[in-house]
Amino acid sequence: MGVIRQLQSREVYRNNWMTLREDTIRRPDGTEGIYSVIDKPTYALVIARDEERYHLVEQFRYPLGLRRWEFPQGTAPDRLDLDPDALAHRELREETGLRATSMQRLGQLDVAAGMSSQRGWVYLATGLSEGEHEREHEEQDMHSAWFERAEVERMMREGEITDAQSIAAWALLLLNERPTG
Repeated sequence: MGVIRQLQSREVYRNNWMTLREDTIRRPDGTEGIYSVIDKPTYALVIARDEERYHLVEQFRYPLGLRRWEFPQGTAPDRLDLDPDALAHRELREETGLRATSMQRLGQLDVAAGMSSQRGWVYLATGLSEGEHEREHEEQDMHSAWFERAEVERMMREGEITDAQSIAAWALLLLNERPTG
């Protein structure tokens, strides 16, 4: 089976968080087309757990026009590609003020593979201590709080948590909690 080949690429837009490119492609049958791709660096999402409590952040998500609860997550500034483990510690500290003695990698997620190259790593943070958050200017409206497991699951079921990465990360957590064999 053939693959799609890139013939030409041009950058359409760039800012501190992403680039948008338009690629001229050749499909396996030989026909040409155009594909638009949003390029963003790897992100880290952190599920911070203290026994059966989980730490979430809430912020206004401009594209949705809504405030949403989700797990702390993000990329390095200026589209830098940081080591995922270091990025996970950074995001947790930045958004919540929490520091973790253990950061277990649970798996990888693709954000929107039909339009974006961005991939992310999901972590479980434990051995937590509290400190001051170090939020970026864009995160000034962010709130954070602890929730019991049953409350997190209720929020997901009832549509209070709709962030796809947070819900997928929760699924990875549940799979990692299952005994193997």
